[in-house]
Amino acid sequence: MIPRLNGGGMGGGNNPQANFSPYSPNKLTGTENLLFEGLYAYDTYSCKEVPWLATAYEWKDPQTLTFTLRDGVTWNDGKPFSADDVVFTFTLIKDNPALDLYGSTGSIDTVTGKGNTVTFTFTEPSVPVFKVLSYDTKIVPKHIWEAQSDPVSFVNADNPVGTGPFVLSSFNSESLVWKRNESYWQADKIKIQEIGYSKPSEGQADQLRLANGDYDFNAMFIPNVEQTYVKRDPDHNHYWYPSGGCISLSFNLTKAPFNDVNFRKAVAYAINRDEIAQKAQLGYVNTASQTGLVVPGQEAWLNPDIPDQGKIPYDKDQAEKILSDAGYTKDGDTLKTPDGNEVKFVFKVEGGWTDWVSASKIVQNNLKDIGMNVEVQTPSPDILSEQKKKGDFDLVFQVHGGDCSMYRNFFDPLSSTRSAPIGQTAQSNFERWEDEKTDGLLKQFASAQGEDEQKKIVSELQSIFYENFPTIPLWYGAIWFQYRTEHAVGWPNEDDPYAKPGDWPLILTHLQPPS
Repeated sequence: MIPRLNGGGMGGGNNPQANFSPYSPNKLTGTENLLFEGLYAYDTYSCKEVPWLATAYEWKDPQTLTFTLRDGVTWNDGKPFSADDVVFTFTLIKDNPALDLYGSTGSIDTVTGKGNTVTFTFTEPSVPVFKVLSYDTKIVPKHIWEAQSDPVSFVNADNPVGTGPFVLSSFNSESLVWKRNESYWQADKIKIQEIGYSKPSEGQADQLRLANGDYDFNAMFIPNVEQTYVKRDPDHNHYWYPSGGCISLSFNLTKAPFNDVNFRKAVAYAINRDEIAQKAQLGYVNTASQTGLVVPGQEAWLNPDIPDQGKIPYDKDQAEKILSDAGYTKDGDTLKTPDGNEVKFVFKVEGGWTDWVSASKIVQNNLKDIGMNVEVQTPSPDILSEQKKKGDFDLVFQVHGGDCSMYRNFFDPLSSTRSAPIGQTAQSNFERWEDEKTDGLLKQFASAQGEDEQKKIVSELQSIFYENFPTIPLWYGAIWFQYRTEHAVGWPNEDDPYAKPGDWPLILTHLQPPS
């Protein structure tokens, strides 16, 4: 057995309070994955579903979904887990929209239970809502929560009851400790006796604690991680920074020349992504695919007709040829549109986000090399967020993708409906892409029950991304993850990416004591 593992901060800000509601934005670390569970787990690296509290599911039709629940699961107070708990959970969230953090109930019509089966019916085709229903939404015990007169403010602080692998051991303003749930339904796979979190130190002090081995795992940005962390204990200190969502260039497509696909294509070839990755991102990230997918993790979904996994090379000559063929001309070092106007625009970047600002300077210089006059401005993130919503910009950075909902990966940046159907709570079509074919494919996706059918639709959406450049992905945001092997082995890593950092249901069942 592993006696104890120590993680990073326990959450709750500077004055953490006991809060173990999985639906609270102020919940403490471990609530969602150590205490509560979903119907399915996910390997979010390769986007594979793993049966969990449910053993199987079936779409009867695009508006009817059934789950078969696992036998022999109990809550940590000894009460049996049943279909009533699942029905209660989703009814509770539907009746209290403030609890619906992930948009899981937006299109639910009914939830009913019979024996070990739970059936959802929806008001419209809702296949893409599967992940938020099965994974993101955690199931709570009816016999505890039904007694709460105000479930929105309920913090679940006294002896919180869940089905997960750990139970609360102790909490104060400086420390949170979870202990192994001896009655867990797969307790034989859990080799850790305790997991502890603490109130994090500030800045460099917290980095020093990590480097000194105080944390067995953490997720923080560290400059020069090889020198400051790995070399402090090369036998045990390790890190893995897998790719998250795409950070893309997004032009305002309602303005010229940004509404010209040839202009956007030329920009895509003019950007030196490797320079951004190495200089602005300190070599911690991978350059992104123009397909909108995160590769290699999602390579099983790649359109095989798109070359080189959709990676666009840095090619200044190709960029200039594309512009010349499209009627753009040079007046000395100044690029002019086919109408004779100087190509001049403003690139707005979130002030204070130093890595993004550094990346914008590289973009600015790359575009200057082909004759574009780009001014970088750095408004505050709050102000820029409002400007993006209003369309008050020429060029911005945008984040999209990286989800295991393939629908969401394309709906967010491409849907021109400016609405959020089937339970989707956010989208980021700041560039204002408008395309009937795109919307038609997304509508088809909502009814696509099988993976083969979904992959055909995703292939077509990738082609739209690759051929039309609605956004221009540059790099994948890094998922910070440091881990030590002194007390536990079996962590996910580059050589064994069985999960991403954060996929705790899977990670906890893989960790073993060192041999």
